[in-house]
Parts: sequence; C-alpha cells; structure tokens
Amino acid sequence: MANLNRSSSAPLRNVPPPRELLDDLCSRFVLNVPKEDLESFERILFLVEQAHWFYEDNSMEQNPSLKSLSLREFTSLMFNSCAALRPYIAHIDDIYKGFTSYKVRVPVTGAIILDETYERCLLVKGWKVPSWSFPRGKKNKDEEDHACAVREVLEETGFDVSKLLKIEDYLEVVDGQQRVRLYIIAGVKEDTVFAPQTKKEISEIAWHHLDELHPTGYETGNRAYKLKLFMVCPFLLPLKAWIAAHRPSTAPKSEAAPKVTCVWKAKSGSTSGIGTSENIVVSIDPRVDSHTMVDSGPGKSFRSFKFDTGRILQAMEAAFSS
Repeated sequence: MANLNRSSSAPLRNVPPPRELLDDLCSRFVLNVPKEDLESFERILFLVEQAHWFYEDNSMEQNPSLKSLSLREFTSLMFNSCAALRPYIAHIDDIYKGFTSYKVRVPVTGAIILDETYERCLLVKGWKVPSWSFPRGKKNKDEEDHACAVREVLEETGFDVSKLLKIEDYLEVVDGQQRVRLYIIAGVKEDTVFAPQTKKEISEIAWHHLDELHPTGYETGNRAYKLKLFMVCPFLLPLKAWIAAHRPSTAPKSEAAPKVTCVWKAKSGSTSGIGTSENIVVSIDPRVDSHTMVDSGPGKSFRSFKFDTGRILQAMEAAFSS
C-alpha cells in the first residue's frame, strides 16, 4: 500500500499542453516578431524552437503534470493551434525536415578559454547529451561571429569575454556543412567564478588539462572517447600549435599533476539546471581515477571516493547506440 501511495502522489507528466498555453506561446514567440522573421519556414521553426525551450524550462516547472515533448511533437501542436500556421499542417513533415537540414548549416561560434598557464582549457558538459565541448552556439540572423561568441560564452558560463577577445585569434573547422569558429581567450584566472545563465543546457563546467585530451582518440574508432569529446578533438592539434607560438615566456607552469577541476555542477535531481550549484571544486587525478571533493563553503569538509569511469562511458555508449 505504501508503494501505491508514493506512486500516486508523484506528479505524472502526461498532460499535453492546453490550448490556452499553446495560444500564449504562439502569440509570444511567433506572431509578435518582425515581419522578416516570418518570411521563411526556417525562421518560423527557430521561433517555434524558442517557444519549445520556454515550455520545457518554465511552463513545465510551473505545472509538474505537463508532458515533456520533443521539438517535432511540439511543432505539430503549435501548427495545429496557431491559425497562421494551421494551413501548412499537411506539409509539416517536409517543413520540419527542411528545418533540420538547414539547422546543421548554421555557423557556430564560441571560445576556447585557457588559464594563466596555457595548459588547461575550460569545457562545458551538456545537460541532455553527456559530452564535453567548448562553450559555443549557433549564430543569430545577421549576427557577427565575435558577437555570437561573446553571447554564447556568457550564456553557458556566466563569463564575459568581450574585453579579452581578439578578433584575429581564432581556430576554425568545417564539420560537414557547418562552420565552427572558436576564439582563443588566454590567461583567465583559475579562481574565476563560472555559472551558466541558461536553464537545462549545461550540467557541469570544468578546467581540463590539455595533456589529458587526446586528439588521436577521435581518429582511432574509440567510440566512448568520441562520445565524450567529439566536439573538442578537432581543435586540439591546431590549439597546441597556437599555444606554442603565442604562450608568453612569463606564463607560469603548473606543478600539479594533470587533472580535471570542476568549478560548477548542477545539483543531483535539479530540474532547472541554473542557480542550483554548490560552491565546490572537484579534482580528478587521471592517474588514480579518483575524485577528491573540496567543499569551499562553511566547514571546508573533505571527501574522497572511487569513481568507475569505465562504467559511465559504457552507459554513455549504450545511450547513444539505442
């Protein structure tokens, strides 16, 4: 009976969004925009995507019974609800296919943030996809590359790189049909405070030692490594070449063993992914494969525990192959 009571009291996220909510989202994100934003289905679907983010991040928090929806499901509901979009319902499959094809061609910009030793870079881990990347994101219409980089880094890390960014210092690769440009921001202090400003996008922020990031892992068929760092590996060799050419002779050298230092992490069970982190520093020494957690808040408690990296990577691989 106790089990029945617990299950019945837990919120069941199976209620589709009501018509009133869809009408509000349509009015707020689709209809009340400049006319030029409604001149193509690609632009309209970007607006629908923003409405989807708002629904998942805000509407569902306010009403725990609302069902989580994929973007494709949400798009169908919006087209059925919005009178301006309803005439195109019969073509929604082609419209959505065209949008996904267009989306992978939108240029991406961001930043490679290096610490004062030039030996570590800042990476962010996705909320839904457990892989690391440099902070970055897609350009808005008519947005300049460096402006997009500043905006995306601020959203994903809370750090403003506008005064440190040099337009000529960047690395660029082409992934399929998508151009990715990352500006190099060097000499950032280790104790800089980082925290994402967006919800449910970033789950962790950490300093990674470049010697522990292996560009060859991307080429050798190591699927677990690809899943973990597939958005980082293509930049590692040109980044090390840039560092060799630009690292000042006065830059300090790290005397500590290569390790990952977590500077922000969402609390377990957090539903928002923003403003929910503990003030912690987590160091991972790859030689012993263990974590030492240092609570920098009141009490300064210390805890050590073993960490089975292999099992986590296996779980990641299984999730991506399913």
